[in-house]
Amino acid sequence: MRWEIPEGLRWTERAPGGRAWLAELPDRLAACVARWELTAVGPPFDYAFASLALPAELPDGTRAVLKLQYPDDDSVHEATALAHWAGRGAIRLLAHDAGFRALLVERCDPGTPLHTLPADAALDAAVGLLPRLGVPAGPPFTPLAEEAAGWAERMPGNWRRANRPYERRLLDAALGFLADLAPSQGEQVLVNQDLHAGNVLAAGREPWLVIDPKPLVGEREFAVVPLVRGAELGHSPAAVRHRLDRLSAELGLDRERVRGWAVGQTVAWSVGGDQVFPGNVEAARWLLDAR
Repeated sequence: MRWEIPEGLRWTERAPGGRAWLAELPDRLAACVARWELTAVGPPFDYAFASLALPAELPDGTRAVLKLQYPDDDSVHEATALAHWAGRGAIRLLAHDAGFRALLVERCDPGTPLHTLPADAALDAAVGLLPRLGVPAGPPFTPLAEEAAGWAERMPGNWRRANRPYERRLLDAALGFLADLAPSQGEQVLVNQDLHAGNVLAAGREPWLVIDPKPLVGEREFAVVPLVRGAELGHSPAAVRHRLDRLSAELGLDRERVRGWAVGQTVAWSVGGDQVFPGNVEAARWLLDAR
C-alpha cells in the first residue's frame, strides 16, 4: 500500500518521538488493514493534522475511516469519548486498538464541514448539537481543572521562550481567569476542547456529527469555547463577540464564565513551543475586551 505523508502531518517530524512514529506507520497501517479486513483503502485525508486518516470499507461494505493517531496526550481518550457518546451527535466508534492508537470510525457522507454554512446557520446547528454532547462523565477523562492548571504552569515559560509575543495584560488576565474559574465550576460533563467548526461534518445518519474530539470533563460553559475563539466562522472582533453572545444566551450559559475560559484557553494555545499563533493572540485580545 503506497501513500505519502500528508503535509498537515509534517509537524510530527519535529515532535517528540515523531520520526519514530512516522517510520512505524506503514507497518501499523498494514496490520490494521489485515486485522479488520479492510478494503477500498484510499489515500490519506489531507485535512488530518494529528493522525493519519484514510477512507476504507469493512467486509460488509460499511464506509469507515481508519485513524492512526500521533500519540499525544490530548487525544488519548478519543475512542473512550466516542464510545461514551455512542453516536449521539458524534461519529460512531467501530473498533479500537489502544496499543497502535488506531481507531476505526464511522465515515461522514458527504463530510462537508460546518464552516461552509453562513455563520448564523452554523451557530444554529451548534446550538442544536451541543446539549446532546454534554453528558455527565468522570474518569478516565482528564478534569478541566487539571488541564487548566497545566496551562497556567506552562504559560509564563512559553511567553518568555517565544520572546513575549503578546502584552503582559493578556498573560495576567488568562492566569487570573483560570485561577478563578477552575475551582468554582458547575456540573461536570463531557466537553471537547477542539470542537471548532472544521470538526463538525455533514452526515447522513444525522445532519451534523462531531469528529476528532479532545475530551475533558468540565462545566458546560467551557464546551462552546473552541467555537467562540475559532476563526472558521469569521475572524474579527464583531464575529467573536457575536458567537460569544449567541452561544451563551441560547444555551443558557454564564457569558462571563464562557469569556473567561475562552481567554484562558486561547492564550494558552497561542504559543506552541517557539511557534506563535497570531490569530489566537488577536482572538484573546478581542475576548478580553468583549465586556
